[in-house]
Amino acid sequence: MTTASVSSQPAITLDEFKRVAAGIQDVIIQTPVIFSPTLSRMFDARIFLKLENLQKTGSFKIRGAAHKILSQAKQIGSKGVVAASAGNHAQGVALAAFIAGIPSTIVMPEWASISKQEATRNYGGTVILAGSSIDESLNAALEISRSGPCFVHPFDDRDIIAGQGTIGLEICQSLPNIDMVWVPVGGGGLIAGVATALHHICPHARVIGVQAAVCPSARVAFQAGAPLSVDAAPSLADGITVRQVGTLSFDLMKKEVEQIVLVEEAQIARAMLMLLERKKILAEGAGAIPLAALLNRSADIPSGATVVLIISGGNVDSPLLGRIIQQGLIRNGRVMRIRILLNDAPGSLARLLSLVAGLKANVLNIFHDRFQGDRPVYMTVVSLVLETRGPSHIQQIESAIASAGYAIEK
Repeated sequence: MTTASVSSQPAITLDEFKRVAAGIQDVIIQTPVIFSPTLSRMFDARIFLKLENLQKTGSFKIRGAAHKILSQAKQIGSKGVVAASAGNHAQGVALAAFIAGIPSTIVMPEWASISKQEATRNYGGTVILAGSSIDESLNAALEISRSGPCFVHPFDDRDIIAGQGTIGLEICQSLPNIDMVWVPVGGGGLIAGVATALHHICPHARVIGVQAAVCPSARVAFQAGAPLSVDAAPSLADGITVRQVGTLSFDLMKKEVEQIVLVEEAQIARAMLMLLERKKILAEGAGAIPLAALLNRSADIPSGATVVLIISGGNVDSPLLGRIIQQGLIRNGRVMRIRILLNDAPGSLARLLSLVAGLKANVLNIFHDRFQGDRPVYMTVVSLVLETRGPSHIQQIESAIASAGYAIEK
């Protein structure tokens, strides 16, 4: 599904971006741009975070949806709007329609999380589950639109792009001299809008797009010179797992975006955990992906440069967040698992735990297993999960336990 090329439509001017911003100012939050001392020291630069995770509905998507729907509310009328989304766009359209006083129908894939379904309903949307993929949901939404509702595309729409571009205006208002902006890329609506707005105010600023390596649709489009459909695998950055970028958004991207970089899943998880621990910022995978690319040094950052990372959203399911935190702590050496063969005699476990306590490790979990048939009857296996200070602390703990005569099972 495509939209007409940008060459057939008037360019989005700075005055238009300003009118769009004025039109949605009472609906959205002008989110903060905060300085990160930690990241700035790491990269010898001035690193800032644009916190769209604090936006209404928890994502930047309300900007484009609000502009599209509020500016056309009279034409849309009582037939309302229809959209397809697995989460953020769904909530943005539902809330914007509610504010405009018109009905909204949101088609979500059958695997959409229950929490995102309920959030969409709470914003006033009627949720229909249809399709095993976003593409199938989009087709179902288009079919519904043929009966009258206005179809609100998630990214390949001029009004949507103009609304997302208001983020660029806000960044320039907060930081007049910007050298680089890192932006998540899915279908391309966000980066197209931001890059176009920056072109008018900060034309020297470099715009870097970031995608998950498992769905490199924008990278492939840049290499091919046109949008192409790519294979995709599940990603922590599910909000930007779009198999093909939009035609209109790509036409704008190729003019204003310097490059598209890719990051791996483990890097996304690391970035999510770092934002949560260091800055107390809850970001979804798509929101944290610019930090993942920065930490991966995916593009050169000049010394002293002013760099902005757009943290595009914070809608992450609690069970997934728990798994990310747990796995991230293990990867970073903050949690260790160890199995110890122990004499099954009174006081043996107490002495082991006393040793662990003396090493300043915190016991998170313990399992005392006497029923393993391949062990001597007088031995037991104790599995410990310990909170540690890091890899060097883990080495200290293992060395001390071994030196005390305990047999460690790898």
